[in-house]
Amino acid sequence: MQLRQPRTPGRAGTVASLVTHSRLVRQPFGRPLRRAELSHQVLAKRYALPVFASDNLSSVAYATEEILVVLALAGTSYFAWSIWIALAIMAGYAVIIISYRQTLSAYPNGGGSYIVSRDNLGEGVAQVAGAALLVDYILTVSVSIASGVANFSSGIHQFLPGIPVFSTQARVITSLLLLALMWYVNKRGLKESGRAFALPAYFFLVSVFLMLGVGLVKGLTGQLGDVQDVHGTIEATQSMTLLLLLRAYASGNTAVTGVEAISNGIPAFADPKPKNAAITMAIMGSLVAVMFLGITQLAHVTHAQASESETVISQLGRTVFSAHSPFYVAVIFGTAAILILAANTSFVDFPRLAALQAGDRFLPGWLMDRDNRLVFGVGISVLSVAAGALLIVFQASVTHLIPLYAVGVFLSITLSQAGMAVHWRRSGRLRPGEQLPRYSPDGELVTTIEHDGGWHWKLALSAAGATMTAVITCIFAVAKFTQGAWIIVIVIPTLLVVFFRIHRHYRTVQRAMTLQRDEIRPYLEQPVVTLHLLVVAGLQRHTLPALREFVHMPGYGGMRQAVHVDVNEQATAELRQQWRELGIDAMGLPLVILPSHYGAGDVIDTLVSYVRGALSVDDSLRVEVVITDWASNTSWWGWLLTPALHHLTGARLRLAFLAEDRATVKNYRTLTSRPGLPAPSHRS
Repeated sequence: MQLRQPRTPGRAGTVASLVTHSRLVRQPFGRPLRRAELSHQVLAKRYALPVFASDNLSSVAYATEEILVVLALAGTSYFAWSIWIALAIMAGYAVIIISYRQTLSAYPNGGGSYIVSRDNLGEGVAQVAGAALLVDYILTVSVSIASGVANFSSGIHQFLPGIPVFSTQARVITSLLLLALMWYVNKRGLKESGRAFALPAYFFLVSVFLMLGVGLVKGLTGQLGDVQDVHGTIEATQSMTLLLLLRAYASGNTAVTGVEAISNGIPAFADPKPKNAAITMAIMGSLVAVMFLGITQLAHVTHAQASESETVISQLGRTVFSAHSPFYVAVIFGTAAILILAANTSFVDFPRLAALQAGDRFLPGWLMDRDNRLVFGVGISVLSVAAGALLIVFQASVTHLIPLYAVGVFLSITLSQAGMAVHWRRSGRLRPGEQLPRYSPDGELVTTIEHDGGWHWKLALSAAGATMTAVITCIFAVAKFTQGAWIIVIVIPTLLVVFFRIHRHYRTVQRAMTLQRDEIRPYLEQPVVTLHLLVVAGLQRHTLPALREFVHMPGYGGMRQAVHVDVNEQATAELRQQWRELGIDAMGLPLVILPSHYGAGDVIDTLVSYVRGALSVDDSLRVEVVITDWASNTSWWGWLLTPALHHLTGARLRLAFLAEDRATVKNYRTLTSRPGLPAPSHRS
């Protein structure tokens, strides 16, 4: 047997084949994952740390600077106070870390502010926590990326003075490109994003600890100099007041941001999930405390300045090393990388939180859908669009974005701590061995409360954490109100209104759809009377399949009709003659001519009027309108141009009957080249 030689495609065919079969085109985010693989989409501690802790870790890169920026308004002589402010912040941070580790054990399936508030404080308070967190996650993305770009721009200018500091337009464009990259990586899946972002996070940790270590050695040996040649320093414009000191304390508390991410993401940890999450949180807390206090102390002893053109990290790096040292470059690149990667925490937690709220019917249901990489892809895209809008509106300026940032953070932490106080109070009321299961609104087990012998001190710790963060929330809202925090004060209540409007809609629909069991059988036994209408513009190739189906329908006794809207007298007369000559009337399908008083532009209204007239005659009647349609398979641009070049009667008619429960519209679609249809006519 002679084998046929394979045909060698031409150049165009080769390119088309490559495009058609390219994995990147068919599967841009990677191989589709089956639902059974969801349990394997978890992270080991070494990957979970950069994914869930990058937001909190990155905050040390600008927390000290935020303190100095506020103190500089009263003069550099007050910079020494930054040490005491940092110690006060870390004392509160320790309380929060310890309290959240208790939350991890109490809510092993995920214990973020939303779940804890819903379980202990009620549905309304939970939505406040949800709104605050959603806003916080969006701002985390925009602030982190903008701060990372600012640090990179500042550092590269110091290393290579010939390269100017990024302009506003360059910062915005660079930030948007990085945002698009993070969107793509996170759409590829949880494990892929963890692996992709692990190396930069650990690189940042190594570079910062190297800087602190070298700075400590030089300080002890008397070789550590002062920061020199800082431009754009902030000048003193007011005297030191209690409000200014509170502002510095509130600004420095940005070092606490991101602490909740681990409790939200417990399901993403490898087994044993609560234990691994608790270990990761302890590591994160220790790293943040050492780095924040170390950077603040190093900034104090080197006399770092609050500058609008150079970050504190850049000043410390070039002072400890030198502006042309590769270690300085490592610090700058490491800092820029972790600041940008801090946004990844939001890309993991925002979609999960949105899915939880959607499950409780406070957000659209499609936010619960996982795509073929088992991530909440819609939530990832919504977050990207919202963060991108903020970057554009605020010109990727960290100074303008930071005042919006921390109000939602501390509000959500406050509600979580208050919820845990209620949780421990319930635990104290139980007898030893007694259990109290707690369920979500949809019946899913959230946690099981048991008697805890140490509930007294755990309650005290949670209450202290709630009180402390509530005070910080108020301080931040008041101190930063005129700088932009007023936007968040308005946005969160607005979101609450939207949430409850959505919830009311879902509840209304659920009540309308609820059916009693004894109503089903009698309803099914009632006969259905349906008028089938075939809309016919003319006898054309794409009309015949639907026409044949109507002709061969079982006897409906006048309940099937062909309907033609008369927009052209000559075409209508020709159709009526063809109908009579072909004997279609005799086959049981009458042709009804509907006059159109306004021509072709009135086809939809004419059909709607006829259908509604039929429905008004009989309250039990249903009408099914069939529109014949065609699809072109000749080229890709054939179907692309169809909406622009044709009437799309079916889609328009379906919209017209959107609110009508007794009328349905069906498209009977036929390929123009389907085998078995009459050959196209070539008459001129």
